[in-house]
Amino acid sequence: MKISIIGVGLIGGSIALKLKQKKVTDFIYGTDQNIENLDDALNLKIINEKTDLETGIRNSDLVIIAIPVDSSRKILPQVLDLISDHQTVMDVGSTKSGIVDSVKNHPKRSRFVAFHPMWGTENNGPKSAIAESFTGKAGVICNKEDSATDALELVENVVKSLDMHLIYMNAEDHDIHTAYISHISHITSYALANTVLEKEKEEDTIFQLASSGFSSTVRLAKSHPEMWVPIFKQNKNNVLDVLNEHISQLRKFKSALEKDNFEYLEELIVNANKIRGILDK
Repeated sequence: MKISIIGVGLIGGSIALKLKQKKVTDFIYGTDQNIENLDDALNLKIINEKTDLETGIRNSDLVIIAIPVDSSRKILPQVLDLISDHQTVMDVGSTKSGIVDSVKNHPKRSRFVAFHPMWGTENNGPKSAIAESFTGKAGVICNKEDSATDALELVENVVKSLDMHLIYMNAEDHDIHTAYISHISHITSYALANTVLEKEKEEDTIFQLASSGFSSTVRLAKSHPEMWVPIFKQNKNNVLDVLNEHISQLRKFKSALEKDNFEYLEELIVNANKIRGILDK
């Protein structure tokens, strides 16, 4: 099977490495507006050939779109215009409703499978790609009933080859859930980093005193705006909903401290500790 990957960065590159390792494919075309990414991906043997969009699509059995979600939404209809009835297209976007809606009336909609691998880091580019990145993580396929049986089976096999466990959702539910478990984490990390940068003016002090807890909490603040602004934009309403709830929770902590209500503060922390039982399963 020949594969074309549009966007050979962290996610696209990691997928390519794993699928080659599992011998799902022996030839991958790479397309990217970033020429440096393309050169790096070729030198690292992540891809076999760098090419233009149309050539890569026409010569591939599977096309994987691994670019920011706003760009995915724009390019997906063009990709479907170029494929035959025997080719399959999948994306890896962190939001799904807008992408799915962009092709809901497309005559080749059934050749598309909406997919989201629940993994990512603050790094970017093919040099950060890791073959084992997805092992044990959730792979979400959305609106599977809108995809052709053979296209769905192909993507399911790809997801299994990434060593991910499959979850099926509709796009709207996916976007709500990811707002709560992924997108709010990034906003919180950005906000905390800005708070520290505003209040602590001495960079050396931040570096010398930063604990592992602080470093892990603000790690996501290193994530690139090119990826995350489009995600927040596409999932705006859900992100605002979770952000309002998060602000409400912060106010409870603030109020408990202001009123010296340490019993209530303990209740808030004990309630938060319940997350341990969920995440440690």
